[in-house]
Amino acid sequence: MFPNVDWQIMMEQTWETLYMTLVAGVATFVIGLALGLVLYITNESLLLKNRPIYVFVSAIVNVFRSIPFIILIILLIPFTLFLLGTMLGSTAALPALIIGAAPFYARMVELALREVDRGVIEAAESMGATKWQIIYKVLIPEALPALVSGITVTIVAIVGYTAMAGVVGGGGLGNLAYLEGFQRSQNDVTFVATVLILLIVFVIQFIGDRLVTKIDKRSA
Repeated sequence: MFPNVDWQIMMEQTWETLYMTLVAGVATFVIGLALGLVLYITNESLLLKNRPIYVFVSAIVNVFRSIPFIILIILLIPFTLFLLGTMLGSTAALPALIIGAAPFYARMVELALREVDRGVIEAAESMGATKWQIIYKVLIPEALPALVSGITVTIVAIVGYTAMAGVVGGGGLGNLAYLEGFQRSQNDVTFVATVLILLIVFVIQFIGDRLVTKIDKRSA
C-alpha cells in the first residue's frame, strides 16, 4: 500500500520526534514556569513587585516569542554548534525547541496565575503565610488546571516545531517527510509521516485534557 515507506526507518524517526518532544517539553515546563512566576510576582503588589525586573524579563520573553521558529533555528546555529558541536540530529534541535517554546509557555503561566482570585492570596497572607508559601501552596495549586492546559498546548506546538526543525537537519518525522518524501517525490512517505505526527498530537491532547479534568476542582 505504501511501497516507498521503510517502516523501520519510519519508527526510528517517530522515536526521535518523541524524544525531542519529551525532552523539550520537560525543559519548557521548568523554564517557562520559572519565567512565568517571575513575570507574575514582579508585577504583583501583594508579592515581590519590581517593575525594572518585570520589564526586563518581559522584553526577553516577547523577543524570543515573536521570532518565527524557522528563523530562530538559523539564528541559534552558532550557539548550537558551540554547545553541542553539531547542528544536525535530534539533540541538536533541542536548544532551538526549548528557547522557542519556553517564552510562549511563560506567558501562558503568567496569564494562568493572574486568573487566581486575589482574595485567596489576601486570605493566605492574613493567616501568616510567607510570600514563598503563597507561591507554592496557593498560587500554583490554584492555577494548576490552567498550567497543565497551557503545557499541553505548548507541547503540541513543540511537535510542530520538531517538524520544522527536520527541514534543516533536526531529525525526526519532519526530516524524513522532507528528505525522503518531498525531495524524492515519495508522497506516501510524506503521508505516513504526517499521519504519525497527527497521532502524536492527538495522544498528547487527550492526555492533557484528561489530566485537566482530573485536577480541576470545578469539574468534580
